[in-house]
Amino acid sequence: MGRSADPDPANASPQLDAINIAARALSIQLQPIEVRSADSLEAAFEAATKGRAQAVVVLSAPAFSNDSPRLAHVALTSRLPTITPFKEFAVAGGILAYGPDEDSNYRRLASLVDRILRGGRPSDIPVERPTRFNLVVNLKTARALGLTVPQSVLFRADEIVQ
Repeated sequence: MGRSADPDPANASPQLDAINIAARALSIQLQPIEVRSADSLEAAFEAATKGRAQAVVVLSAPAFSNDSPRLAHVALTSRLPTITPFKEFAVAGGILAYGPDEDSNYRRLASLVDRILRGGRPSDIPVERPTRFNLVVNLKTARALGLTVPQSVLFRADEIVQ
């Protein structure tokens, strides 16, 4: 399994730690590949392919969320099933996206900004984690890669791209 690192190592560490724990529990060998910018996506996927990766997990990083169509194209061209936390990736042609519901997060952010604009102190607002997550499955891409998505995954999907 390959992965792309967040350009900011401080952000990537908790994500990578969680993936390492899951990989160990499932007896999956990781092949970490660091990507510092979207310009090196092709090289990263080429390294993953040469390393015989069977899938790629892209960690959360703005460099990847802002160029989902290109990331989806590179993943499909490399014939590597790839999952990212960005819904736009699966909509653009990637196979899977699982991550925080951005619409819900933006609504929550708007209410917090409203509190501050009404005189609330930012230091009084607690740090929050996302509570809603979306799973998006692109069946067209799955078929192109010769993969069958289990019904149990399709039943849990919030959105299916045909």
